Amino acid sequence: MLAVERYKHIGMLLAYGIAGHHAGLANGSEGSERIALCDRLKGVGLPPLKDDWQHEIALPEQVTPPKLVPQNGCGMFQFAFFARMLFSCLVDADYLDTESFYDRVALPGQPNDRSASRALASPSLESLRERLDTYLSGFDADSHVNRVRAEILAHTRKAATHAPGLFSLTVPTGGGKTLASLAFALDHAIAHGLRRVIFVIPFTSIVEQNAAVFRTALGDLGEAAVLEHHSAFVAAQLPRSDAERYQAKEKLRLAMENWDAPIIVTTAVQFFESLFAARPSQCRKLHNIAGSVVILDEAQTLPLKLLRPAVAAIDELARNYRSSIVLCTATQPALNAPDFQGGLEKVRELAPNPPELFRKLDRVRVRHVGALDDDELAAQLRTLDQVLCIVNNRRHARAVYQALADLPGARHLTTLMCAKHRSQVLAEVRARLKAGEPCRLVSTSLIEAGVDISLPIVYRAEAGLDSVAQAAGRCNRNGERAADQSEVRVFATAHGDWAPPPELRQFAQAAQEVMRQPQFRDDPLSPSAIEAYFRLLYWKKGDKELDAANLLGLCAESRIDSLPLETLAAKFRMIDTVQMPVIVPFDDHARRDLESLRFAEKSGGLARKLQPYLVQLPRNGFDALRKAGAIQPVAPEKWGEQFVELVNVDLYDRRFGLSWDDPAFIKPESLMW
Repeated sequence: MLAVERYKHIGMLLAYGIAGHHAGLANGSEGSERIALCDRLKGVGLPPLKDDWQHEIALPEQVTPPKLVPQNGCGMFQFAFFARMLFSCLVDADYLDTESFYDRVALPGQPNDRSASRALASPSLESLRERLDTYLSGFDADSHVNRVRAEILAHTRKAATHAPGLFSLTVPTGGGKTLASLAFALDHAIAHGLRRVIFVIPFTSIVEQNAAVFRTALGDLGEAAVLEHHSAFVAAQLPRSDAERYQAKEKLRLAMENWDAPIIVTTAVQFFESLFAARPSQCRKLHNIAGSVVILDEAQTLPLKLLRPAVAAIDELARNYRSSIVLCTATQPALNAPDFQGGLEKVRELAPNPPELFRKLDRVRVRHVGALDDDELAAQLRTLDQVLCIVNNRRHARAVYQALADLPGARHLTTLMCAKHRSQVLAEVRARLKAGEPCRLVSTSLIEAGVDISLPIVYRAEAGLDSVAQAAGRCNRNGERAADQSEVRVFATAHGDWAPPPELRQFAQAAQEVMRQPQFRDDPLSPSAIEAYFRLLYWKKGDKELDAANLLGLCAESRIDSLPLETLAAKFRMIDTVQMPVIVPFDDHARRDLESLRFAEKSGGLARKLQPYLVQLPRNGFDALRKAGAIQPVAPEKWGEQFVELVNVDLYDRRFGLSWDDPAFIKPESLMW
């Protein structure tokens, strides 16, 4: 109330955070679960304001409003974004202050509490660049592909002196863009005084993989420098009545990080939902995104229903928060203005001549082989000694694998396997390929996102052209064979049970439309073909479908005193189906860490160790296993429902993973103890 009285409009933006720093940001008007700010400002039920606070703090006579570089038609969106950034500063300071206070109480007389040691533990960006340079110097340009990768790396690093802003890195799959983007990010951050590098990755399944690559590349500083942050172990919200009672305790137990580390590796869900969030724990890290280099890996995977608000958030970070954004992909989405409404302006390409790069790294041929039922598909796969087959859902992958299971080297990958299990399968596959042994791998699309594997033939169920390009990245990846000996065979699924969902079908139809055009028929993965594909896809969707919840419209209709902050958070959901994590006691390490978790005082370190053992289940499957006693919370008296483990290990199969949804496998008696 005092902020609004003294500072008017900027005071109103401050008031959102002050009023919400415990329960979360509310709407300015028309409250939802939280009381709207306009009602809070009426002061009903508050005691009279005394002057004692003036002995603690001296308020400035005036506060200068921020000079935001305007976005076209997004003024209130920008103010909502700024209110959330202010809120982030407040709640992180509150958490750190509470942490410091309790450390001093617990460890009186010891000067180096946890909050002070945070800053000492992080290596400098300069030292990280030194380690990366040493690692990169060990690579030999001993092949055509490696020479092209070296060219991409050198050209990308030269561009690091460009002023902060928006960039793209358009490199074919297998072109070394992961390490090239890290090198650019470190060089660029050092050149312009930016604070950290944030890698945003579309799938949880490869966060661990990329983080491991970075740790290896950064040598002895890797462990201290790289922080992984998933959404898997975010603590469940307490009922409001309990939240106040346990507030200080929850702050100390909080597993959520504030991203105060040199290199963050996180998921797109975690990153973008945080940018629109309202809860203190989710918003805590936002101010640490400012002044960062943000690498959006596989930028084309942003969900179409939220594309316009997500692009607006990217643009705002670059315009007003000294962040550099790199759209890093082999299939660059057509997000540039004016072709895309509300699109990005002045995006600078980091790669040297992308069309020429794609020509140099042309290693495969792509053709459509028509419709195949499961018997026809299996018959074709059985004739090949080394082949990868990628389908669109887990049940189809399992059915195809079972049709090949009697053959040597048949393997199966699915997200129903924990990451540790998938890593073991991939290690076996790579060993067989290196030895020239038979290898038939059947997988869902999880293998398309950054998995370093190379087979001579890939079968891909119909999907978007970007997915076909990602599948092609697993074919002749290192140029081991001539391009005309390596083929991606796209097929339609004739089996009705495996029909793709409507949105995926729309992606596939757009891909087929582009592949039928004469200029793209022989090279459907060229940058011009990919651009045509995304233009067609966005045109078919239309502006309303690219902001399905009308988030930008809600902002445009609001005022400073009626920002829909709680509503934005509720409606910005990248995944519609709630996924629930289950910890699988897959090996001795998992079992040991689970046992430690039962007696630990704090969960953060153990939670990160257990992340490779998670399987995410849809809510209905999770509830069914919970009801049957097949999964149970770990130390519920300590952690509540935050950590749930699989106690009926018979449900985890070394071929198929966690078989919760297979009626033939899960009988009522097998669900019980």
